Amino acid sequence: MTHTNKRLWLIKFLLSENERYKDVQIPADSEEQFNLYRSLVNVRMPAPISEEYLQIEDEYLKNLIAENGITEIENLTESEHGIYLWQGDITTLKCDAIVNAANSQMLGCFVPCHACIDNCIHTFSGIRLRMKCAEIMKNQGHEEPTGTEKITPAYNLPCRYVLHTVGPIVNSVLTEENKTLLASCYTECLKKAQENKLDSIAFCCISTGIFGFPQEQAAEIAINTVRRFMSETGSSIKVIFNVFKDKDREIYEQLLG
Repeated sequence: MTHTNKRLWLIKFLLSENERYKDVQIPADSEEQFNLYRSLVNVRMPAPISEEYLQIEDEYLKNLIAENGITEIENLTESEHGIYLWQGDITTLKCDAIVNAANSQMLGCFVPCHACIDNCIHTFSGIRLRMKCAEIMKNQGHEEPTGTEKITPAYNLPCRYVLHTVGPIVNSVLTEENKTLLASCYTECLKKAQENKLDSIAFCCISTGIFGFPQEQAAEIAINTVRRFMSETGSSIKVIFNVFKDKDREIYEQLLG
């Protein structure tokens, strides 16, 4: 089965799951086909699915990510000892763990083709990630508190694990509680990485963007928290600050000297 045929097979399978989709037409354009596939994955509730689907999805996503280009941590340059700055798509980064800016439900973004990191990570990891998160949340019995984390396998992503953390939402005024909770996101993820004997972890810009945390202050907290953790624990973990926007890269470049 070709890459295109796998995409079409996955789309048809997902459409067949729901009677409401019976009149949906599959577009001829490959990009539009992928957007349809992604949308179906994004809105799908966590539920069991056939092993055949999972096998074909694994093959499709691994090939797709390889085509997008995988960046290995060995090819990055240190900004300071043990700390790296990298601008790019975190779903193509090969390291031990990446950090996802999740919401308190921990199930990923349900908005079709939304550009948030939560959506991207769940899309390219595959539907097993949402299923795993749902299992964790069911066992927990309540929403995830702000400033904490959960760890899951990364499935089809190049990394080994995903650390899902809930960052604070800043509505209008940045408070000391907001700052404390954001620092907790970084500290708890680092602790979990250390507990699991991970050698590297990549942080996204937690709580910025639609969560409203000012970029400059968020970057300062991120860097200071990581430096403090490494100094106090003697950890040798490699930390990557992953940015996507040029402004974030410029802020981190200045703060990291």
